[in-house]
Amino acid sequence: MNTDSHTSTWTVIDNAHEALRVALAAVGEGDWQRPTPCSEWSVTQVLQHAAGDQLGFASTITGEPGPTENPFAPSGHIDGSPIELAETTMAAAARAWATIDPAAESAPVPVPPNSLPPAVGAGACALDAAVHAWDIAVAVGAPSPLTAELATQLHEVALQIVEPLRQYGAYAAALEPQPGDDAVAALLRYLGRDPEWKA
Repeated sequence: MNTDSHTSTWTVIDNAHEALRVALAAVGEGDWQRPTPCSEWSVTQVLQHAAGDQLGFASTITGEPGPTENPFAPSGHIDGSPIELAETTMAAAARAWATIDPAAESAPVPVPPNSLPPAVGAGACALDAAVHAWDIAVAVGAPSPLTAELATQLHEVALQIVEPLRQYGAYAAALEPQPGDDAVAALLRYLGRDPEWKA
């Protein structure tokens, strides 16, 4: 079992968490209320949502307390440091996933159907962190933190889990693929995001 609170033994989760760290490092003091590709949410609210979801994945595995507010109705107000919030919840998710045996039949997840093969479940946790890392980065005019390799991995997971989640508003309707789309753009369009979005 991995005892490092910042690594999960699941490379896809660790890479997604690193993407979120990179995105957050680009957020300036005056950027937290900027609009994002999540049209109703500011940068602060996207972070609250992402943090709440990471904690949700963790608590589903461990049975420990989950988020204190609804990740789908973020308040826009964070007590304390936004970076600390992100790090605390990512560490909780990493620790939880470090206890999941990749060879197990299934792993508990907080999204329907509430149980997935471990690799798919880990990918679902990573997908959430990574796509919101992109949301935050582009909101503040920073480069995309998503690599082609990570986007390719996450697209494979998304094809297995996203369609049932659209009805709950977790993802918008997919956008049509465009000629010349790279792996990142293809993933974003499938998740209902415009790769060319600008604040």
